[in-house]
Amino acid sequence: MNFSEVLTTSYRAIISLAVLFLVTKMIGKKQVSELSLFDYVIGISIGNFAAEMTINLESQEINGIVAVLIFGIVAYIVSYITMKSIYLRRFFIGVPTIIIDKGKINYKNMKKFKMDINDLLEQARINGYFDLSEIEYGIMEANGIMSFKLKDIYDTPTNKDLNINTKNIGICANIIIDGKYMKNNISNMNKNIEWVENKIKDMGYNINNILLATLNEKDEINIYLKEEMKDKEVLE
Repeated sequence: MNFSEVLTTSYRAIISLAVLFLVTKMIGKKQVSELSLFDYVIGISIGNFAAEMTINLESQEINGIVAVLIFGIVAYIVSYITMKSIYLRRFFIGVPTIIIDKGKINYKNMKKFKMDINDLLEQARINGYFDLSEIEYGIMEANGIMSFKLKDIYDTPTNKDLNINTKNIGICANIIIDGKYMKNNISNMNKNIEWVENKIKDMGYNINNILLATLNEKDEINIYLKEEMKDKEVLE
């Protein structure tokens, strides 16, 4: 084993990770499922540059850093200009496309996305719809995710439809995670640790046994304990 190469690779890996982290912070947070085609290409390219910079010891690391930074800057610029121009947004990001229109399948648009009927059925099932006849609209979003709207007769009624008055309990804050107090979250809920301790004690819990505790704006605390549960194999 060549320890010199191992140290050099480790050094380059740390630099690659640091550069990738900074570039990602600059570009912004996005889930993989939210990436547009352009974002995906940029992400793959940056990953390749970082890997090459780490593993290829014959290349200068500065070349990889410059390549990653250039692609990151380009991605940032494109992200900025697409917020300003709808035409550039359509070019770089794309537009939603109707696949199901008023209950009818638009076969032409399906072919545009290289979809077949099995792909459409799969997307419907993933979204919880097992009968296409219940779907009014199906839209392929710019990031490739399908969105569906049910026909009115199959849609779930809302509280407004049923004339039910509800009270908004506001945001839930995580005040205990893995047996530790989240001081900032507790403070943001206008409480202090002493108040939480008393509440937990009154409920009969030991903080060391708490996996998660949440607090809502009605001062209600929900507790989730560190419990060992037996696995149930029901989906074989």
